[in-house]
Amino acid sequence: MIDYLKERFAGWGFNEVLSAYLSNAIAVFLILTVCFIVNIISKKVLLRMLGAYISRSKNKWDDVLLKNKVFERITGIVPAIIIHESAELFPAVEEWIKRFAFSYIVIAVLLALFKILDSIDDIYRQHAISKARPIKGYLQVVKIFFSVAAAIIIVSALMDRSPLLLLSGLGAATAVLMLIFQNSILGLVASIQLATNDMLQIGDWIEMPSHGIDGDVIEITLHTVKVQNWDKTIVTIPPHLLISESFKNWKGMQESGGRRIKRCIYIDMTSIRFCDEEMLSRLKKIQYLKEYIEERSAEIEKYNREKGIDPSSMVNGRHMTNIGTFRVYVQKYLENHPRINHSMTTMVRQLQPCEHGLPVEVYTFTNTTRWVEYENIQSDIFDHILAVVPEFGLKIYQSPAGSDIGRISLLRSE
Repeated sequence: MIDYLKERFAGWGFNEVLSAYLSNAIAVFLILTVCFIVNIISKKVLLRMLGAYISRSKNKWDDVLLKNKVFERITGIVPAIIIHESAELFPAVEEWIKRFAFSYIVIAVLLALFKILDSIDDIYRQHAISKARPIKGYLQVVKIFFSVAAAIIIVSALMDRSPLLLLSGLGAATAVLMLIFQNSILGLVASIQLATNDMLQIGDWIEMPSHGIDGDVIEITLHTVKVQNWDKTIVTIPPHLLISESFKNWKGMQESGGRRIKRCIYIDMTSIRFCDEEMLSRLKKIQYLKEYIEERSAEIEKYNREKGIDPSSMVNGRHMTNIGTFRVYVQKYLENHPRINHSMTTMVRQLQPCEHGLPVEVYTFTNTTRWVEYENIQSDIFDHILAVVPEFGLKIYQSPAGSDIGRISLLRSE
C-alpha cells in the first residue's frame, strides 16, 4: 500500500522524500482509523449485545464478569493486534513496532486476567464458605505471579532475548527478590496459617488492644487484615502480626449463645452482722428466701442444740449472716431470671477483701450475645441488686464525695 501511495505522489510531482513521508503518514492514519473503528464497534455494538444477552441469562457469574468490565478489557487487545500485524508496512521500524505492540498485548492480557481474578473473588464471596475461607490473599499471590511473568516477557521481547535467559539471571538475584517480596511472603504464610488453624474469619469480632483493634473483621487480604472498630474507625494490620502476637477472638462467645457477666459490688464491711430473729422474720417474706431460711434455721438450731451451744451470745455456735443470706438471694434471683442462660455457670461469690470493702462478684451468662441486649440485661440485674442491698442491713461501699466532706466539715463547725 505504501509503495502504491509513493507512486501516486511521485506521479503528482512530489519528490521522493516527501512522497515517503506522506505515504507513511497516510498509512499510520488509516491504521489508527481502523483501530478506532474496531474499538467503537467492539464497545458500542458487541459489548452492548453481550450485555443484553447476559442480562437475560439465569447465570450469576456472567453478571459479575460484565460488572467488572472483563469483556471490555479483552476487547482492548484487538487494536494492538491490528497494529502488530500492520508492522510489515513499515520495514524500517517493523521489529520495534512489533515489540511495543506485543508488550501492549501482554499488558492488556494481564489487566484482563486481573479483572477475571477479581470476578472469581466476587463470585466466591456470594457463598457462605467465603467468610471462613477467604481467597483474596491467594488471588493476590496469583496476581503477583502473573505480574512477574508479564514483566519478564515484556523485557525479553523488548531486548529480543529468550525469557529463559532472564529467568536464569533471577537465580542470582534471589536475595534481592526475597527482600522485595518479603511482606508478600510473610502475608501468604500468615494467611495459610490463619485459614488452616481456623483462627480468623470475616465477620469475627477480635480485640487487640496493643494495636487499637476492637471490632469486626471486614476483609482479609495478602498484605492486610481490615477491622472496623465499634466507633466505625477502620484499622488495618499485617496478617503476620496476628500470628506472632496474641489477640482475642470473640467467635466462641458468639457461637455459644451466651455472654458472660462478671462484675463486683463492694459491701461496706462495717455493715456485716449476724441475722437476728427480727431480720429473719422480715427476710422470710422474700419469695426466693423463705424456703432457704426455714431449712437453714432448722439445720443451725439442730447443730447448736446437739453441741450444747450457749445461745446467750451470738458469737457462740452457728448463725446466719446478712451477707451470706444476701449472697443466696442473689444466686436464687439469677437462677430464676428469664434472660440468664441456665445451661452455663451461674455463681455468686466473695473475693478477697480490699480497701474498697468486701467484693461480691456476680458470675453468670446471658441468653443472648447481642451487645445492646446484653448491656440492658446486665444493667437491669445490677439495678435490682443495688436496690435490695439495704433490705439485708448492708451498705454499698462508696468513696467520700465532695458533699460528704462538706457535711463533715459543717458538723465539726457546729
